[in-house]
Amino acid sequence: MKRIIISIIALAFAINGQAQRIKGSDTMLPLSQKEAEVFMKANPSAKVTVTGGGSGVGIAALIDGTTDIAQSSRQIKMDEKIKLQEAGITYKEVVAAWDALAVVVNPSNPVSQLTRVQIEGIFTGKITNWKEVGGDDMQIIVYSRESSSGTYEFFKTSVMKNKNFANNVLSMPATGAIIQSVSQTKGAIGYVGLAYVSKDVKDIKVSYDGKTFVGASMETAKNKTYPIIRRLYYYYNVKVESKVKAYFDFVLSPEGQKIVEQVGYVPL
Repeated sequence: MKRIIISIIALAFAINGQAQRIKGSDTMLPLSQKEAEVFMKANPSAKVTVTGGGSGVGIAALIDGTTDIAQSSRQIKMDEKIKLQEAGITYKEVVAAWDALAVVVNPSNPVSQLTRVQIEGIFTGKITNWKEVGGDDMQIIVYSRESSSGTYEFFKTSVMKNKNFANNVLSMPATGAIIQSVSQTKGAIGYVGLAYVSKDVKDIKVSYDGKTFVGASMETAKNKTYPIIRRLYYYYNVKVESKVKAYFDFVLSPEGQKIVEQVGYVPL
């Protein structure tokens, strides 16, 4: 009996010793879930739990110590760096993949391309009807992510050049909710990570120079001809490096990077 108890304690210690929590970006959720699934199959004693909530939520959890790894679709901000410093936390950054941020509309919408300036006009409220950009006489319904989302931050910086969103823009709690809403609303427009693009929505070709229009795809993200691309990040406390190192080694390995592409993102 004593030997059995010792064995149970040892097993529990082994599992807990390798248990790790990943939290944050919804964009990275399918990627981290698949990476964790394959990683745990190869390492039966490891336990990895993955939850979303947005990049800001993940980094806040890293600051208060309720997650081991924060996943983020944007780079950490200065105020977050200061909070980590005040909490006595030294962190490290790991770039896991590249992503193309796709602008999507309802499949029934005849508009197939937009310039960056037109997209900015739609999301700031200067353009309110599809006929203003070559479409039908139909009100534009605009969907965005919540402000805690890294995708929201990246879109505001890269596409809107830090202009404010219009007051009537509808904030959605998750990327999947944007896909569902755009697919069910004729006049809708939104933005999502490349891995979320499906036949339920129509991907818009985008131009930053007003001349060359390019759609979001694995190929255009790899050759960097699509103008809205970004890195996807993990952040962790160096104190837990021994616990999370094996996971990162796997994500950055050829097998882990193959999963990146299978899920719909761009390998490093």
